[in-house]
Amino acid sequence: MQYADWGERAARWSGIRSETVDLHGARVHYLATDQMRSVEVPVHLLVPNPANSASNWLDVLAELRRHARAIAVDMPGTIAGHTALPNGRAASIEASALFLSDFADALELDRVVVHGWSAGGMVALLFADQAPARVAGLVLVVPALPPPVSDGEARMWQTLGRAGLAIGAPVALGLVRVSGRRILAAQLRVLDDPASIADSRWNTGGDLTRMSPEIAGLLRDEMSAVEPTRLGSAVRVYASLMSLMFVRRRLVLDVMRRVASPTLLVWGDEDRLTSRASIDDWTARRPDWDLVVLHGVGHAPPLEVPSDYARAVIDWCDSRVRDL
Repeated sequence: MQYADWGERAARWSGIRSETVDLHGARVHYLATDQMRSVEVPVHLLVPNPANSASNWLDVLAELRRHARAIAVDMPGTIAGHTALPNGRAASIEASALFLSDFADALELDRVVVHGWSAGGMVALLFADQAPARVAGLVLVVPALPPPVSDGEARMWQTLGRAGLAIGAPVALGLVRVSGRRILAAQLRVLDDPASIADSRWNTGGDLTRMSPEIAGLLRDEMSAVEPTRLGSAVRVYASLMSLMFVRRRLVLDVMRRVASPTLLVWGDEDRLTSRASIDDWTARRPDWDLVVLHGVGHAPPLEVPSDYARAVIDWCDSRVRDL
């Protein structure tokens, strides 16, 4: 969905606009708050999980707009977004990071605080590595990064895991072609009753009944409009994510080691996807990274506690980003 002013949809989103920009011949959709007068404050660039749309950030945009200009972008090929996928090769984490650089160029975003949520955290990390002078701050929200593994597990991923991904991705693509409508129908049933998530396969921790009624209704309306054929791009993105997390994990660990931007990890202590062991491993590798723990929150802080999330980021920026 797109609105010239999202206040038409919900009063809390007044002043947030749908915009488009041409990028190499493709129309890219993004959400933007009103311009801020101060050019000293970095723009907040919000990257969703690549399978989801920019609208997942709407409640956070509503909180951030009082402090800075903020933009949330629809990545190419998202399930419910409005940015077209130029080709199958563009449905990957690394291609998404390159896309983000081109998008920032097109909007002349010279200095940004980039937020990356879940798999979007991997995109944001790679982007920060590609454009260190541009990224004033990096916010990794329950990110999908390489977890700690034993030497034996690492060897297994290099052999069996690599083969499994090579075989599994085409099989999964076939399954979504056959069962895509049933998969979408199951997600819609969950969105009709967020309390049922606790007993479903979609449970990622926390309490999604805390979502605002406005965002819950929007998510359902967007999912109702999704064509099953769009699920294929999500399969390709997640295959590339699994490769980076486990098979080619050394590449990402090297990026984590050298990224220079001030970095904030945001984690919910009831997250069932990003474990405490991973958080401890990453902060041991990078003790200079800051950590905010949101209590009683799962894998969706921007949906569950957008005010707490935005306040944590703004407070961190006041101390770690403004003076750079």
